Amino acid sequence: MENSRRHFLKIAGISALGVGTKPVLDAFASSGGGHEKQVQLKAGEKALKAKNWGMVIDTRKLKTKEDVEPLIEICHSIHNVPKLENQRHEIKWIWETEYKHAFTGNENKYLDESTEHTPFLVMCNHCENPPCCRACPTEATFQREDGIVLMDFHRCIGCRFCMAACPYGSRSFNFLDPRGFIKEQNKKFPTRMKGVVEKCNFCAERLAEGLMPACVEASKGAIAFGDLDDPNSDVRKLLKENYTIRRKQNLGTEPSVYYIV
Repeated sequence: MENSRRHFLKIAGISALGVGTKPVLDAFASSGGGHEKQVQLKAGEKALKAKNWGMVIDTRKLKTKEDVEPLIEICHSIHNVPKLENQRHEIKWIWETEYKHAFTGNENKYLDESTEHTPFLVMCNHCENPPCCRACPTEATFQREDGIVLMDFHRCIGCRFCMAACPYGSRSFNFLDPRGFIKEQNKKFPTRMKGVVEKCNFCAERLAEGLMPACVEASKGAIAFGDLDDPNSDVRKLLKENYTIRRKQNLGTEPSVYYIV
């Protein structure tokens, strides 16, 4: 892996001098850098499975910061997300923001006061057409058959191409070694290192054990998770019964996270 990393950085340096991106990617592929999807979670007998995982967030049930903070806390706690005071170095898997920042394609000059002050939870959208996967030169970011976009932290070389490609700002970069900023480390989930990108993984490790994502369990019914391809799933029923929106859906990425507003 280290040889592959050095080889990529070498040819990336050549690219900076005027060689196009495609030759760089081709050169890396020819060096044996092709990803064989080595990050495979061992699914137990009770593993939850779907053809196309998706999430529906009912913003009507998450009205205050007190409603959303426990969901953020449980996610960051079990995934060893460090707490950094410097916002420039902040690592976020799931966070809250205002409507105008979450839905920049749905601007409304006369937005009602309730929606304006509602904290909207945002995260990786696990898009059906994820641009981050196409941008990653080492395939450290890849999409599973069930739609979940995962990361192989060991293959990430820190180029941040995926961050530039993601239109949702859903990825964070470790400018510092995050392990020194974790209060209580969860030994069941891997820690990262300096120079690595990370993001929400739809709690793939919990699905493999037959558990729902942590934020879903902690939401007390405000967040639903299930198979978008199953017309009888909870998420499909919610989509059928409620008006929902998605973030920047005009871009064609097909986000798998829906919001009831």
